[in-house]
Amino acid sequence: MSFENIKWIWKNGEIIPWADATVHVSAHGLHYGSGVFEGIRCYETATGPAVFRLKEHLERFFESAAVYNFVIPYTLEELTDAVCELISANEFKSCYIRPIAFLGSKSLGVFPGSCPTEVSIMAWSWSAYLGAEGLEKGVRITVSPWRKFHSSMLPTTAKACGQYLNSLLAVSDALERGFDEAILLDVNGRLAEGSGENLFVIKDGVITTNSATDSILMGITRDAAIEIARTLGYAVETKPLELDDLLNADEAFFTGTAAEITPIREVDDRVIGAGKRGEVTEKIQNTFFDAVSGRDERFLEWLHPVKRFVTA
Repeated sequence: MSFENIKWIWKNGEIIPWADATVHVSAHGLHYGSGVFEGIRCYETATGPAVFRLKEHLERFFESAAVYNFVIPYTLEELTDAVCELISANEFKSCYIRPIAFLGSKSLGVFPGSCPTEVSIMAWSWSAYLGAEGLEKGVRITVSPWRKFHSSMLPTTAKACGQYLNSLLAVSDALERGFDEAILLDVNGRLAEGSGENLFVIKDGVITTNSATDSILMGITRDAAIEIARTLGYAVETKPLELDDLLNADEAFFTGTAAEITPIREVDDRVIGAGKRGEVTEKIQNTFFDAVSGRDERFLEWLHPVKRFVTA
């Protein structure tokens, strides 16, 4: 990840220079994590840059804000245009996009009162989150000693800033112990998700993933992987997953905007299947990349072409 090539940021309704996109130290969101965000990718296609499932991501952005009683002072259509304007201004062919809404400066009581909602959008070049080698050969993960919080503690289906401290703890521990990523169990000891990814396991040709009742964020790439798998003729089941389901799987993979479709080859040094990207995972992964690049016409509705704006 590098911010070196970013010239412009969208902040509170206008495109401004990167250096001017500042936040006051008294912002409520800085002190309490009172914000929501999205992760979205734009891919290069033969007809220009296109954003993957932009509408669905922005809908979840608004839904997350509503859970925390934030009012985003822009419409979905306005933010759609803002994303495209920002990509155009930075002259990106492909990029990662980060809309964020957080409570600004007015009060520092835990109850935010009349703190204003600030809205910004960043875009930058970000290659494979778990590495290009991870996409091809699979990643090594560990079961985290940290548990994923239950929906009775925090709303697991909202993508809120402060909630990711849970993920920070898990992935920091995993990296310190030499692994690529962590998998978190829920409060009942069942599989939840990675620090920023949903989980799929494959056994005897059947693909299984868990659901919102298992303390996971309902990923948009997760949903795409399910649709791709079914289109390819695979059976997909949704049910709670035990750790043994992962350890005894023929194949397993992560999904997420950042991680895309990343195979899992080991869990705590225990080899999964053949210890490499499996055949089913590879077919889903290849179809996914064909879809996001516009090469597979079956999924063109997932792509939002970037309008070209007159830039500053």
